Amino acid sequence: MTTIMPEGDNIRKAVKWISGEREGASSVSVDKLLEEAGAKFNLSPREADYLRGFLSEKKG
Repeated sequence: MTTIMPEGDNIRKAVKWISGEREGASSVSVDKLLEEAGAKFNLSPREADYLRGFLSEKKG
């Protein structure tokens, strides 16, 4: 299945940031990281939805 990447650099920065946070503090929930990334990188609702789906694909 092909995933369409939203335009913009914010989503890429958010993915990198979350990856780094998960390596350093694995006890933090993914939902909390998504919430923080949304605020930190000013993600739109569409970008946040994409990021949630991306992370759930990587998990499973």
